[in-house]
Amino acid sequence: MERLEAALSKAREMRRTALSAQPAPGRDGALGPEAEWRRLPEIALAPQAASRHRLAAAIGGRDAVPYDMLRSRAIRTMREKQWTRVAVTSPDAGCGKTTIAANLALALSRQKDLRVMLVDLDLRRPGINRVFGIASTRSVWEVLERKLPFEEVAVRLGENLVIAGNAAPGRHPAETLHSAQTRDVLDEIEQRWRPDVMIFDMSPMLATDDNVGFLGNVDCAILVAAAESTRLSGIDGCEKELAQLTNVLGVVLNKCRYLDGSESYAYEGPAGEA
Repeated sequence: MERLEAALSKAREMRRTALSAQPAPGRDGALGPEAEWRRLPEIALAPQAASRHRLAAAIGGRDAVPYDMLRSRAIRTMREKQWTRVAVTSPDAGCGKTTIAANLALALSRQKDLRVMLVDLDLRRPGINRVFGIASTRSVWEVLERKLPFEEVAVRLGENLVIAGNAAPGRHPAETLHSAQTRDVLDEIEQRWRPDVMIFDMSPMLATDDNVGFLGNVDCAILVAAAESTRLSGIDGCEKELAQLTNVLGVVLNKCRYLDGSESYAYEGPAGEA
């Protein structure tokens, strides 16, 4: 395990070194990241749609508090570790991982000094476009396959949240996500757009092998479990597998119906942090 952790740390350091060694955006006639973000088409999120898709972080109030807590704990650890990329996954389908990923992105984007990207990499059952009401015929997997530039897929919500979804499932999800080309494309996106946080909504761990070959490209991951359906053995097994592939940022227990409103989910941080 120590050798694996050392290898992961070395890979992340090599990625940061490579990104910092590239020319800064804005030179040689290129736009800086702020201008690049402003050029993206902007969408609006209607309150009715936010309520329908449980985007409490967009509405605010008491229901948004748990996501604010998750945001604060996540960003604290990520800043301490100099992490920028976080994957959100679950043991099984139906745990609400897309809802958690979307609300985390919205909560982070309320901090105006952060540039946040939410990318749908569940290439089998994409849900980000549906949740945000994005009508598009183009997909992130086409960007990863170098068929489209990122700006033809991405949209902007507010000043500092970029969302990139999928209009349809990918043709070869595992092969696309495992490829060195995908790693290179993500590095290029990070270099050009300079997000402070990149959130990747991934497929469930027990359903496919998509995550196995991809999670080495992120700094950490959040595991989302459903309170009344996910088995403890599934949570334990997936957390251990995640720990072999990347750093476990925390476990979110979703769909807790028998807690009061201020405790609508439970969160376990790194090393058992409450």
